[in-house]
Order: sequence, then C-alpha cells, then structure tokens
Amino acid sequence: MEKGKSRRQEKIEELLRHVTSSFIGEVSGVNSLITVTRTSVSKDLKKATVYITVIPEKEEKRALEFVKRKGSELRHRAKKQLSTRTLPFFEFEIDYGERNRQRIDELSRKAKD
Repeated sequence: MEKGKSRRQEKIEELLRHVTSSFIGEVSGVNSLITVTRTSVSKDLKKATVYITVIPEKEEKRALEFVKRKGSELRHRAKKQLSTRTLPFFEFEIDYGERNRQRIDELSRKAKD
C-alpha cells in the first residue's frame, strides 16, 4: 500500500483505471493509441486524475482534449459500473513520468546494441 493512501482509495483507483481504460478504448479513434497508465484519487474521493500516454506523441494535445471532452460520458459510465457512494469528477493528464521511463528504456536498448 502506498504511504498515506487508504486501502479504499487504492481499490477505487484500480476500479477507475479499469473503467477508464475500457471506456477510452471504446470511444477513441484510430488516429492515436491512448493508454491509461494509472489513476489517482483524492482522500475525500471527490476528484480523480487519470494519467494517459499517447502514441504517436505528436497526437498528445489532441488526445488530451478528446478525453477531457468525454469526461462527463466517462463519469456516467463509471456511475453505472461502480457501487460507490461518492463518484469523483475526472481530470486528465499526460503521464510524463511513464513517457520518460519508456524513453530511457529505449536508449538503454540502443546502447546495448
């Protein structure tokens, strides 16, 4: 368990990651691949941040705008699928940490070759 997070927060984060991944996979187009890397929920469970990566990288801005526009639809879907008393409002961000990790992995592979 991550320091400072309750077991309930972690469980809701995991459930939201599955719901958002499924939803984005269904509604996104073929111009880019949008992947949900993780979610983070506030202590009061009123706000959830969904972190995404986008391939190709040049489509990040458009993909982020797209998922933000779909936020209310996502909230409606989550309301149907989750049995929580409080349903968070969604925010979306690019997961730069994951993107940087992938870049480091790529450079490491090239250095070995």
